[in-house]
Amino acid sequence: MALPEVLQNNLRIPVIGSPLFLVSGPELVIAQCKAGIVGSFPALNARPAAVLDEWLTRITTELNEYKLANPDKYVAPFAVNQICHASNDRLMDDMAMCVKHKVPIIITSLRPPAEVVEAAHSYGGLVFHDVINVKHAKKAAEQGVDGLILVCAGAGGHAGALSPFALVREVKEWFDGTILLSGSIGDGYCVASALAMGADLAYIGSRFIATEEANADQGYKDMLVESVADDIVYSSLFTGVDGNYLKPSIAKAGMDPDNLPDADKSSMNFGSGGNTKSKAWKDIWGSGQGIGGIKDVQSVENVVAEMERDYRASIDSLVARAS
Repeated sequence: MALPEVLQNNLRIPVIGSPLFLVSGPELVIAQCKAGIVGSFPALNARPAAVLDEWLTRITTELNEYKLANPDKYVAPFAVNQICHASNDRLMDDMAMCVKHKVPIIITSLRPPAEVVEAAHSYGGLVFHDVINVKHAKKAAEQGVDGLILVCAGAGGHAGALSPFALVREVKEWFDGTILLSGSIGDGYCVASALAMGADLAYIGSRFIATEEANADQGYKDMLVESVADDIVYSSLFTGVDGNYLKPSIAKAGMDPDNLPDADKSSMNFGSGGNTKSKAWKDIWGSGQGIGGIKDVQSVENVVAEMERDYRASIDSLVARAS
């Protein structure tokens, strides 16, 4: 489908920077939007809750000022991620703050409550919901979401196990909203591949952890530079939900990443803690499989410029082969 109006003529390349728990803050989001891709952050990253108002004011003000000063540049809108789970007692208060600031895009995770969709639609906002299978996708569509984020095999953090070739094609058979694809997308060639497969936007997280603007431990950034796909393990141990994590961070926490037990479902914890003394996201670092191309820590602008170069080279190559 055509991109929603808020994204038309505002993107340098068709990419959304996914919300990164503890890592995404105003600096990263503003840099992503100024570079021409959608920047996002989890509302829960703003702590205490009153800080959310400050962050939204800063992001909106800085982006508006940058647009006025740079009318010829692509300046993308931003998004806020809402964790729709019973453990998130801030959900509706945070959503009220998003309504106040008219956040352009709301990204929902775990459960797509109708009240969030209704709140966002009240001012013309969009709601994109992340899913790992067709069952969840249909439930979200029934709630009236504007787009589906298909979190496929190889995505960082909580991720599904389905191939994007399977999930994208099945969802496109019945869903006519915006489709975003997540899973091992780390460069411009992958972005082009996502669109060729039928997605409207690529959804990228891990590559932006290893940037100057990301609020991540330097050891985390260095580990991403040093790691490849084989250094990722898929486990439910740390939060009760299956996800992809960096093996070296697990080993550093004193566990054998190649011999992890299954999670105790009775002690699920979606935030941090899970079934171990080491905390997911803080001690055990999430990452997708598409990290082999991360060679150094750069600015967001440089990362997006590289993605744009490779994206356009890939498109040119496809056109040349077809002619």
